Amino acid sequence: MTVLTSTLLGQGNDAAAAAAAGGFGLFMLIYFALIIVWIVGMWKTFDKAGKPGWAAIVPIYNMIVMLEVAGKPLWWILLLFIPLVNFVIVILIYLEVAERFGKGGGFAVGLIFLPFIFFPMLGFGDATYQGAPAAAA
Repeated sequence: MTVLTSTLLGQGNDAAAAAAAGGFGLFMLIYFALIIVWIVGMWKTFDKAGKPGWAAIVPIYNMIVMLEVAGKPLWWILLLFIPLVNFVIVILIYLEVAERFGKGGGFAVGLIFLPFIFFPMLGFGDATYQGAPAAAA
């Protein structure tokens, strides 16, 4: 009886492990697809802003270019390496990027929470880069 039970339990564990591996594989496939969509959206956004699109795939340089697009000082890159402060800085950068493309605060919230949707909307949509806002007279 114990041999039969252990054999049945062993097969059940194999099936559960296969299902878990398949689920993990599907999760990773979706995850990488979203990252690719995000990168392509950033690439097109950088192109619209007159910056090199390939910067979207270079890890620290892409944030330097994002700072340039947002019109923020380049020394802010140092703030992106400070835990918790980096969240605030990214929010401020994305707010300014949305403003530079003529979008409002709601779009900036989308860039913050759903960048894999909103960066392609920015890059492939009809938004145009407006550069620095005009100085008040």
